[in-house]
Amino acid sequence: MPLSPLIRPDEVIVVVDDSQDIFNLFQDFLSGQGFTVLHAATAGAFLDLLQTRAVALALLDIELPDRKGSDILPELISQYPDLAIIMITGTTDLRTALYCLRLGADDYLTKPMSLADLSHSITSTLEKRRLVIENRLYQQKLEITTYRTQFLHQLNLKLNTAYLSTVELDDVLQAILVGITAGEGLQFNRAFLALFDENHRTLQGRLAVGPSSREEAGRVWEEIKIKDLHLTDIIKNFKESLADSNQEVNRIIRGLSIPAGSEEHILINACIQRKSILIERGHADGCPVSHQLIELLQEDTFIVVPLFSPSQSLGVLIADNFVTHNPITAEDISNLELFASQASLAIEHSYLYTNMLHKMQELEAVSQELENNKDRLVEAERYAAMGHMAAQLVHAIRNPITSIGGTARLLTKKVKDPVILKFLDMMAHDAAKIETTLEDLFNFVQENEPQKSLQPLYPLIRKSVMLLYGTMKNQGVRYQLNLTDPGPSLFIDGRKISQMFLHLIRNAIEAMPNGGLLHIDVNQDPTSISIIIADSGTGIVNANIARAADPFFTTKVYGTGMGLTLVKKIVTEHQGTFSLQPGPISGTVATVTLPLTIE
Repeated sequence: MPLSPLIRPDEVIVVVDDSQDIFNLFQDFLSGQGFTVLHAATAGAFLDLLQTRAVALALLDIELPDRKGSDILPELISQYPDLAIIMITGTTDLRTALYCLRLGADDYLTKPMSLADLSHSITSTLEKRRLVIENRLYQQKLEITTYRTQFLHQLNLKLNTAYLSTVELDDVLQAILVGITAGEGLQFNRAFLALFDENHRTLQGRLAVGPSSREEAGRVWEEIKIKDLHLTDIIKNFKESLADSNQEVNRIIRGLSIPAGSEEHILINACIQRKSILIERGHADGCPVSHQLIELLQEDTFIVVPLFSPSQSLGVLIADNFVTHNPITAEDISNLELFASQASLAIEHSYLYTNMLHKMQELEAVSQELENNKDRLVEAERYAAMGHMAAQLVHAIRNPITSIGGTARLLTKKVKDPVILKFLDMMAHDAAKIETTLEDLFNFVQENEPQKSLQPLYPLIRKSVMLLYGTMKNQGVRYQLNLTDPGPSLFIDGRKISQMFLHLIRNAIEAMPNGGLLHIDVNQDPTSISIIIADSGTGIVNANIARAADPFFTTKVYGTGMGLTLVKKIVTEHQGTFSLQPGPISGTVATVTLPLTIE
């Protein structure tokens, strides 16, 4: 699908890089997507270009001939707020990435990059830019409308202020619902909000504002009138002034739960059509109305307005005149849709902001883990390198030496000449020495007794996953940890157990060269705990599973065959068991069972 609708026809993308080859590559790809692409070889040329062309997106190289791209980033963010910026660099530096993101860059890519990664980054960045621009343009339109629209604009400013000052989405949503029900707002009696859950499987009631009964409504709004509470005051003192009156409506909305697949339900239908639906006296044009919904709301006339972003449905707003029974007019619906748009933007921006925070925290966690555990990674690589060398030597030397030694020993029984016997004994003795050396090399991973102490298990699993996070990202491997804190503490050698997890997770990742899912689960009974590491890769042939933990056995072209041997050794040292089984559909399941009372 072409990406060009994400920007205006007069807007361009600028590749700021001194490499003509890089520009040619980007131009060839982006032109095919419908974009106009220009080139700036220096920071100065780019700043000049910004004066004459409408630039939507800059692919900004960090290393430029005249100035660093990161040095001009604050100037660009300050002077060109509508300019989207993706930083490009030839080196992987997490600190530089975090620094650029904190300065205001939208994303950070390293060379070489796949066209899929480039396309995804450009799409996400331009979609976010479009949302921001649309939000600002929408605010400008509010300023030139009627008194009510001016009021909506003032509410929008309040919402933006609240959103920028807190990541608590409920505060923003409560402000929106108050604006819908306030006397100087849209004057609906009640407003309900339902949102889809994280997996988009259920539409779940979230918040509501309004009186619990018709009798209470007069008292609540009379109190607001006596205290001369305007919209700003109501929003500011919402939790204190109206908390009691909203208990019943919140109980009502939290009883709402509809599967996303129920397409015939009027709320799901409104989300699918992205169209407001007016229900009057229990009926709506072209769509059945659920009797359970009417019973839950205790009202048969209400309006349903969908909440959505360009990429997904978010939920619905429901509003009614439960107290006054005033008819819901087309103007009411139009104004409510304005509030729904603001609610959608607030929700979507909150999701984007939360995702960005998670991404930054994930990057920081990876950086910290790599710094704290670099010695462990070096040790793992040492095992891999030495295992590879040992395997090559064993396969190249053991068979000939065994043949020579065996032949020499056989000949000593048939030869009587003492001179020849002397040389045959020397051959047999030296062959035995080489065989012993090979045996020592074979057992090079043997170490001293484990140094055990009482340690929590789950942090060791998480740290091992974090150490290989970069490899998983590069291979498109997703991971899922089903660990419920705090988890058990075992009497173990933490370094060796971490080494064991590292080998098992590395094997799982290597089994998924084209991406997949790494799943880590834990089962516990009164006497033991089992750690299950499953991948969705190619799996191990049944005939090879029994031999998989044998020293130097491997089906990999470059494998060492030592990893699972070391895993089995560590598990045995901790009085546990280790097993491999084919996955239920594909891949392999590795299970490590450790007793809970290891001493």
